[in-house]
Amino acid sequence: MFVGDSLSNNMWLSLACMLHFAVPDSNYTISQKGLLSTFFLQEYETSVIWLKNGFLVDLVHDKIGKILKLDSISTGHQWLGVDIWDYFQVGRKIVKQMDRMEALKIALTTWAKWVDSNIDFSKTKVFFQGVAAVHVDGREWGDPTAKGCDGQTEPMKGPKYPGPAHPGEAVVKSVISSMAKPAYLLDITLLTQLRRDGHPSVYTGRGSAFDDCSHWCLAGVPDTWNQLLYTALI
Repeated sequence: MFVGDSLSNNMWLSLACMLHFAVPDSNYTISQKGLLSTFFLQEYETSVIWLKNGFLVDLVHDKIGKILKLDSISTGHQWLGVDIWDYFQVGRKIVKQMDRMEALKIALTTWAKWVDSNIDFSKTKVFFQGVAAVHVDGREWGDPTAKGCDGQTEPMKGPKYPGPAHPGEAVVKSVISSMAKPAYLLDITLLTQLRRDGHPSVYTGRGSAFDDCSHWCLAGVPDTWNQLLYTALI
């Protein structure tokens, strides 16, 4: 099961395609019920599931608006996920604005404690999909004339990204390392930083004015994430 946002969906779709390619003659179904999407291979009695949730922690609706409760996961089987919220809440304190990296750290710590308390690691393996890069500012890779990822046809050369480190990467590594039973981090940040050419860009079907430089083409970069996942599993 994948639990996460649209980038988790990117990886789930990639895995479904790779599995179908491996067994092209097998019967399969793809179904969706609410926030749950399921790819099922009947012959192998195997399901690969994506549960849409962009935050992992709880999002609640109150009379003042939508509140992202950074220290609350009410139940592990009822994940709530939408794209925007109005307020943050930690304990009884509700605020309108908050440093996004601090909010990320609190929310991930809540998730990490939930995993430590609720997951039976003799039966279940937990992986955390690392932070994926975006390519909206060409100055990061030494090309100030670049209009985001539009027109990029080659990956970066060499083993290092010339731009700044992604601020979320250090937060993720710090929280996971503090877990009693650390989740396996699929560390994809550098891999994605080097692939400025891997985004859908203006070819999403929404017109040339929409330049998608955060999601990834399929087939493409997410296939590598799944190859890393496969290697980690075996």
